[in-house]
Amino acid sequence: MNAFKLTTNMTPKGSQPEAIRQLVSGIQKNYRYQTLLGVTGSGKTFSLANVINQVQRPALVIAHNKTLAAQLYSEFKEFFPENHVEYFVSYYDYYQPESYIPQRDLYIEKDADVNPKIEQMRLAATASLLSARDVIVVASVSCIYSVGNPKDYLGMSFEIRKGMQLVRNDLLHMLLDIQYERNDLDLQPGRFRVKGDTVDVVPGYYQNILRFELCGDRVEQVKEIDKITGETLDILEYVFVYPAKHFVIPEESKKRAIKSIKLELEERLPQLGMLEAHRLKQRTLYDLEMIEETGSCKGIENYSAHFDGRKSGEKPYCLIDYFPSDFLIFIDESHRTVPQVRGMEHGDFTRKKSLIDYGFRLPSAYDNRPLKFFEFEQLMRSVVFVSATPAEYELGRSQQVAEQIIRPTGLVDPPVEVRGTRGQIDDLISEILSTVKRKDRVLVTTLTKRLAEELSEYLAAKKIKTRYLHSEIDTLERSEIIRELRLGVFDVLVGINLLREGIDIPEIGFIGILDADKEGFLRDASSLIQIIGRAARNVNSRVVLYADVLTDSIRKALDETNRRRSIQLEYNKKHGIIPTTIIKPVKEKVVEITDTKYIPKADIPALIVNVELEMRAAADNLDFEKAIMLRDRVNKLKQTLVK
Repeated sequence: MNAFKLTTNMTPKGSQPEAIRQLVSGIQKNYRYQTLLGVTGSGKTFSLANVINQVQRPALVIAHNKTLAAQLYSEFKEFFPENHVEYFVSYYDYYQPESYIPQRDLYIEKDADVNPKIEQMRLAATASLLSARDVIVVASVSCIYSVGNPKDYLGMSFEIRKGMQLVRNDLLHMLLDIQYERNDLDLQPGRFRVKGDTVDVVPGYYQNILRFELCGDRVEQVKEIDKITGETLDILEYVFVYPAKHFVIPEESKKRAIKSIKLELEERLPQLGMLEAHRLKQRTLYDLEMIEETGSCKGIENYSAHFDGRKSGEKPYCLIDYFPSDFLIFIDESHRTVPQVRGMEHGDFTRKKSLIDYGFRLPSAYDNRPLKFFEFEQLMRSVVFVSATPAEYELGRSQQVAEQIIRPTGLVDPPVEVRGTRGQIDDLISEILSTVKRKDRVLVTTLTKRLAEELSEYLAAKKIKTRYLHSEIDTLERSEIIRELRLGVFDVLVGINLLREGIDIPEIGFIGILDADKEGFLRDASSLIQIIGRAARNVNSRVVLYADVLTDSIRKALDETNRRRSIQLEYNKKHGIIPTTIIKPVKEKVVEITDTKYIPKADIPALIVNVELEMRAAADNLDFEKAIMLRDRVNKLKQTLVK
């Protein structure tokens, strides 16, 4: 069994040693709830890594959005390069759920664009959990949504060992049963190809090819093959093949489920009107026919209760069911994540009610759902809430609270100033120019999307390199935009709720908060403290709240920031510490940004020129695939400009 091995040249400093000691002690004492109250930039992830390394137990780290999850995944991956660090978030780049609007008699079919890379990472997470203990899974709240039964997932997996008796056709049927597709031309994750007695498989959770060479009814060789070069990377004694999808159905479960679905249909039809009953009967019988013939159907997850053998209202299976009983849960930014988990089931129920009432789905579709909050609480056996501003829920339940106020770098919370709104844009531009002059970056938060867009355009017209970060940009592209900000491709990032991006940028030297006195979700004390904390990684940073009224939230935020700042300054004075700005390497480029909505219109003509130059250079180098991709990007930019 592999052990967790923390790989780093850092040692715990500041408040970290005591926080780590407290949390480890609490876990060893079987405390069910603990809180790590850690200020922004205090190295909370490093503390959690030390806790995991000391207790040697599998861990689930839950974040409230994909960007923050991606950041945490990257950090844990660096700390534990020899262990299984996995990523589990929603695999939809675009998702339009199935729904029905009775007022307009409008049925909207489910439409989704699945990101194959993220799907592969989700499958890798469950495969690791079933095969090892040194596993850390970083997940969004999608971890509470229904996935397949882990017993079925493991039960339909199989081992292939060198020298074992196995007929080729039996192997092909085994692969088809666990949702692999045969494709002899294009071998992608979740597919296999056949050439004579050689079967090549790319598992859904794997990058390389597994090659099985058979001779008669015997496995002669098991190899790992590089997918690009075709080079043999390793000759294996055995390999374990897991299903290509999370929803896999054993034959006996399929037969039982079909019978159960038919019975529910018979009971439901008399309860509906003639039109609704006809609709439901037609749709359900078609789905059953598809399941009998192919083993699946569109929207098969709506029948998950039947396949799992669950009773109405019984808890669905989710990622957490794949963990062993002694696992740890770390809920990051718990003041945001916990309420998000709490609200998931209600939204899902409301949408499904219309589908069921009007004959589009059987009532059992209700049971394809995220966990109810009380069900999630039952799975919280050893949990650490992590937040700079924990809410009453976390503090009221925690058996101990570990404070992490002192940063290892000696950095203190930034000075915060409240200024009136009269002339605020001119004042903001003055602050931006002085910040950029010393080669730092700027964050500006607004309350509305319209104001953010207009401000981005206004700043661009003033020759300030700016971008707008909005909710429609997909996960990977958001990370790339933040990477470009750090590199200085642009200097100012404007957004509505930049907290949701999980921003960790040492280059931030100034934060401007517009409409700071407008009480609400984005301007409550917790949000203001969190935003202020984004400037706590740079020794020169400052924060300005533009407001005409000193609200209760502003007062609380200022009081807490000043409390922490005084503790930090006193510690630095006592230990002779001179604060230093965090030095953090910029990651390699992960994706090409294709979204143009974040770019001010004034900047698009110059961008078109640059992309056209790249396109011609690619064509000159005979890299025609890249040239075509860049040509399409130029066309998209021109269309955006016209619109």
